[in-house]
Amino acid sequence: MQVWVDYNGTAKQITVAMAPLKMAKPSKPLLSSTYDLSTVFVADEPYMVGFSSATGSFNSRHYVLGWSFAMDGPAPAIDIDKLPKLPRFAPKHKPKMVEIIPPLATATFIVALGTVSVLLIRRRMRYTELREDWEVEFGPHRFSYKDLFRATDGFKSMNLVGVGGFGRVYKGVLQSSKLEIAVKRVSHDSKQGMKEFIAEVVSIGRLQHRNLVQLLGYCRRKGELLLVYEYMANGSLDKHLYSEGDKRVLDWDQRLQIIKGIASGLLYLHEEWEKVIVHRDIKTSNVLLDSEMNSRLGDFGLARLYDRGADPLTTHVVGTIGYLAPELGRSSKATPLTDIFAFGIFILEVTCGRRPIMQVPEGEQHVLVDWVLEHWHKGSITEIVDTKLHGNYNVDEVCLVLKLGLLCSHPLSNARPNIRQVMKYLTGDMAMPELVPTHHSFHTLALMQNQGFDSYVMSYPSSTASMSAMSNNLSAQR
Repeated sequence: MQVWVDYNGTAKQITVAMAPLKMAKPSKPLLSSTYDLSTVFVADEPYMVGFSSATGSFNSRHYVLGWSFAMDGPAPAIDIDKLPKLPRFAPKHKPKMVEIIPPLATATFIVALGTVSVLLIRRRMRYTELREDWEVEFGPHRFSYKDLFRATDGFKSMNLVGVGGFGRVYKGVLQSSKLEIAVKRVSHDSKQGMKEFIAEVVSIGRLQHRNLVQLLGYCRRKGELLLVYEYMANGSLDKHLYSEGDKRVLDWDQRLQIIKGIASGLLYLHEEWEKVIVHRDIKTSNVLLDSEMNSRLGDFGLARLYDRGADPLTTHVVGTIGYLAPELGRSSKATPLTDIFAFGIFILEVTCGRRPIMQVPEGEQHVLVDWVLEHWHKGSITEIVDTKLHGNYNVDEVCLVLKLGLLCSHPLSNARPNIRQVMKYLTGDMAMPELVPTHHSFHTLALMQNQGFDSYVMSYPSSTASMSAMSNNLSAQR
């Protein structure tokens, strides 16, 4: 029997053909499979190629009489007449079964070998990743899919720790370092802008601050992007604020420290890093708590960065309903002041223990910031503090925080403080300005500011219809 094993490096195709002795090579191979061997063979390492028919301590029934090998083209033809003769271990007159079995066994062996090869190739393809030449510069920040697959035990549901509008988050442990990680699987079918997106991911991965969740790196596979973060043992803040389960209620001191921590993280993003970073999705579900209950701002999937002094580019309006600054409907430009608006809503939410938009039994929606403003005008501001605190809080601190929340979430962007001023207000290094008296709700002021624009881009929808329209255009609250 003759066997041909060919590999086409350009097409990345392995073929196996077989024919009786002295017959020409068949035009159609017996087996064919596509696999990139460059992922198996490492450059500058020695490799040996050969064939063997050894059977250990048993007598051999099959022999490799000759073989030919070449790397950059067809192997030289074998001169069959010069091949050695098979040794004889039996009389010349053999039964027909003896003549039939050897070639049949050989064929069976080759088919079995080919089948095993295909199965091994398919198994390797499970971990196949998408790599392009431009990713070389990002190498240190890239994880192998195989490592992440093993770390999360195959992304099993038992390791699922969160589901958001942009993907699922799994807990994992890297086998090499035993480091606990969180892996976010994000769908990204469009190739356009992927290079720029990865560049931003890697840039954000360089951020180092005690109040930011560290982005460790990424992995790209087919239409999927996997982002790897530090794992935060105490989960997201919203679960502590709204969970009715066994989670311990956050006391006032913890809440105040959480607010100060996120403000410190925003100061780093807006003013202290080499570029300006606008997070664009500040909310309680994106604030994570580590093992010591320190607050960390995470999920930079929507973040944008630009050089200091440059004008922010116009982008799609993205974010979460209830946290979106009203001017986004007019300019579509995310700026540090749009982050400040979301931070103001965040402050009110942490203090009051209520979501930015609340459904009431009558089917209407109550806007948190207007509810706080109404009580501020009535002088009953302490009545809106989270009832889970049972009155155990410092009244002066609560009033300062609520006032700051209203100031930050003002519908007029030029009326909001910058993040450095916010930090000074929180630390007592600067006195808080008085709120401008108004008999209008913030929702009404926002509508007045954006007259002529569609209401669905407003952060405070006034009807179920507007909420539905927003849900179709923006990411729903996770």
